Amino acid sequence: MDLYRKNNLKCSISTTRLYSTSFSLGVRLLDKQYRNHIYSIYGFVRYADEIVDTFLEHDRGTLLEEFRADTWKAIERGISLNPIIDSFQHTVNECNIDHGLIEAFLRSMEMDLHFSSYSSGELETYIYGSAEVVGLMCLRVFYVEDDAAYEALKHPARKLGEAFQKVNFLRDAQDDYQNKGRIYFKDIDFDHFTPGAKRKIEAEIQHDFNEAFKGIVQLKPQVRLGVYLAYRYYLNLFHKIKYAQPEAILKQRYRVSNPQKGVLMFKASLRNAVGLF
Repeated sequence: MDLYRKNNLKCSISTTRLYSTSFSLGVRLLDKQYRNHIYSIYGFVRYADEIVDTFLEHDRGTLLEEFRADTWKAIERGISLNPIIDSFQHTVNECNIDHGLIEAFLRSMEMDLHFSSYSSGELETYIYGSAEVVGLMCLRVFYVEDDAAYEALKHPARKLGEAFQKVNFLRDAQDDYQNKGRIYFKDIDFDHFTPGAKRKIEAEIQHDFNEAFKGIVQLKPQVRLGVYLAYRYYLNLFHKIKYAQPEAILKQRYRVSNPQKGVLMFKASLRNAVGLF
């Protein structure tokens, strides 16, 4: 069983590193006892996201429903023949992750199959399930035996997930709007995206980042640097988008280059080393 679980975990690690170099670097800076569980969470959410965003030539609704059923069976049985799901169920059961968080995530994935625009309430539900609960799953891994710390840090963890997701909405606006017909921001017309509308969204995102940082500085040293680095990567990406003209959002996908990531990693490590948190 140890060899089987090790093989499955490697699938989650490989998935994380192939799909997100930024996230992978952040995970590598976590204390070793937390890394594998975070890889398992990322692998799971990435596979679900692939179902709704990539497999356009297939019956995505059926695939997602099968993925959901397989996930709950695996959590109940403590094993799955799907390596990504098996790795995830091991983390869920070992770290006592709230099943409600998993259901909220799967519900948001399902929303991507049926919604092209969102009301304020629908958007809150979508962001909570697609991003905030992922932050809460990771937070539970960090504080599996400390309920008080988990409860105290839930709000900033949710805000970090919310900030990341809203930045993703702007970064991926070209593909989401032009190729998938999705608009995640209420009352936004990307065909007439004004500077004022863009600034309003950016103000919301900046508030989320500010709230998230209040929690990052309170994290235990074993995980703080990894989370802070992910925060810095996304903040840098946000600043690139912030200084772009509204019309440019639909013409290119902004990213943080590998050299920039290296600089950010060095600065974050230096700041952590000298205690500037």
